[in-house]
Amino acid sequence: MELHIGLDAESTATDAAAFIARKVWPVVKKRGRFHLAVSGGSTPAPMFAALAADAEISWGAVHLYQVDERFAPAGDPARNAGQLDVFPVPTLNRHLMEVEWGDRRLAVSSYAAALPETLDIVHLGLGDDGHTASWPPGDPVVDAKVPVATVGPFNGRERMTITPIVVNAARLRLVLVTGEGKAEMVARWLRGDTGLPISRVKQTNTVVFLDRAAASAIDPAPAG
Repeated sequence: MELHIGLDAESTATDAAAFIARKVWPVVKKRGRFHLAVSGGSTPAPMFAALAADAEISWGAVHLYQVDERFAPAGDPARNAGQLDVFPVPTLNRHLMEVEWGDRRLAVSSYAAALPETLDIVHLGLGDDGHTASWPPGDPVVDAKVPVATVGPFNGRERMTITPIVVNAARLRLVLVTGEGKAEMVARWLRGDTGLPISRVKQTNTVVFLDRAAASAIDPAPAG
């Protein structure tokens, strides 16, 4: 695991965006496209804005995917889909979870079929209860043998989510966490608390971006 600690939420988000941007061109040059899955919530908005403003990225070759989504009508503010509008990618390269379909089993299988064999980067967050993606504490989704599943209700909403199978198969995982309210969970995760859903995220090829507030409860390194 690679850990980066920034001064504040804004600079940490900018650093995370720059990290992603640096990975795009080599992959596009080698394979012709870049597959990025992003999580929702308020924390990544500054990272999305900084990334979308990078004119050096070959946006026509970038494919965007959702890590998770709430079952809600189009345009509902609870949806994560609207956050993808900031990215200047072609419409056909924006792969949304079909949470408006009446047949949820079909919606899940459709999204699973749309996923690439391997995502280049999966962006994740961390909740103050230790969840990441839509993996609630105690939910069997963390042991799912399928790439996409439904969960819930979780915080009042049923959701669709990619599972640890997909997250851990990605070439890179980027975890962005900011704010003092997440500090305890960050510390527990980095100490190896296996009771947290985020503990199911493989540490190899995982890069973590924290601001000072989110890192404030981390145990100090022993003196050398």
